[in-house]
Amino acid sequence: MMLSGRIEREGQKKLLAIDGGGIRGVLGLEVLQGIEDLLKRKCGRADFRLADYFDYIAGTSTGGIIAAGLSIGMSVAEILGFYREAGAQMFVKANLLQRLRYKFEDEPLAEKLREVFGASTTLGSEKLRTLLLLVMRNATTDSPWPICNNPYARYNDTSRADCNLDFPLWQLVRASTAAPTFFPPEVIVLKSSDINGAKEFVFVDGGVTMYNNPAFQMFLMATLDRYWARKPEARWRPGAERMLIVSVGTGTSPNAQAGLEPDEMNLLFNARTIPSALMFAALNEQDLLCRVFGDCLAGEPIDRELSDLAGSAGPLQRDEKLFTYLRYNAELTREGLDALGCRDIEPRAVQKLDSIDGIPDLQRVGRRVAATKLREQHFDRFPPN
Repeated sequence: MMLSGRIEREGQKKLLAIDGGGIRGVLGLEVLQGIEDLLKRKCGRADFRLADYFDYIAGTSTGGIIAAGLSIGMSVAEILGFYREAGAQMFVKANLLQRLRYKFEDEPLAEKLREVFGASTTLGSEKLRTLLLLVMRNATTDSPWPICNNPYARYNDTSRADCNLDFPLWQLVRASTAAPTFFPPEVIVLKSSDINGAKEFVFVDGGVTMYNNPAFQMFLMATLDRYWARKPEARWRPGAERMLIVSVGTGTSPNAQAGLEPDEMNLLFNARTIPSALMFAALNEQDLLCRVFGDCLAGEPIDRELSDLAGSAGPLQRDEKLFTYLRYNAELTREGLDALGCRDIEPRAVQKLDSIDGIPDLQRVGRRVAATKLREQHFDRFPPN
């Protein structure tokens, strides 16, 4: 089915969001493998792919790689194979002089992305079987840049010289993964109808926006008429029985500072800790918004005061909720790993964004999340077609 036909088809809509997190994406992939296996059993199709079930897939940073792969119809196992085989090549150390600006070379990752997605595949390609949202930050304009292949979006009009659908898919994914200090930024040339004919924009990782967890932003882009500017009547209608949002994390590692003294909070301390603290807060805020406005059926407690918000009342009563919501993630602290039965895994081995040696342990954690938190009844309202 053509993408426009799938968008406008009546019936339930299923949406999937995948967090950023570097090589920890393999943890999220193991959870996605559990979801794929569960839905495959429900529909009885050996060739089932998550792109057959989900109508909209969003990802930030490493989640963007996974989202794009799923959208073109790759199986979870194929994407896991990509991470296992290409992980070490993606994190090739930059030379000593370059390390003053960034830690890893960008070309090995760029080459792998061109290989997987195709150098000529664009955001508007028919290879994409779902709506796809990728999140990056436009450093040139100092703004978040969530970009989607929705054919009815204002800047996806193919008659425009600056149509976003013409961007190479691999380059957008590369831009979304350009984590500052880890990889150099990605420069994308935007065609323009002005006198200069083109503009250059510098992009970095979407994880440094408010959308490292892109779940609630994806909901807005699916339902807000301005994101469907050229055909607003085609936007999707919310409702707990009409819309499912599944949000998959890549593990969190809150950096508790027990015994911290005020005079330790110098410039170096703040430079080292504030970016990750802001990203962690933003990730939790997206999750919190989804639990408040959605009917949350699965998810770990937000904190001791709010718990998991299942069945809670707030701005909306339960029968007014805008979507059904499922959240699967793991806390990569000593306590969190112990709770999953991973007592022999050292937290530091799975917390780093570039921990290639930690891939097997990350896979084990992801499998434990799938085994202990994933339930068939979570998907009863939204069976496979």
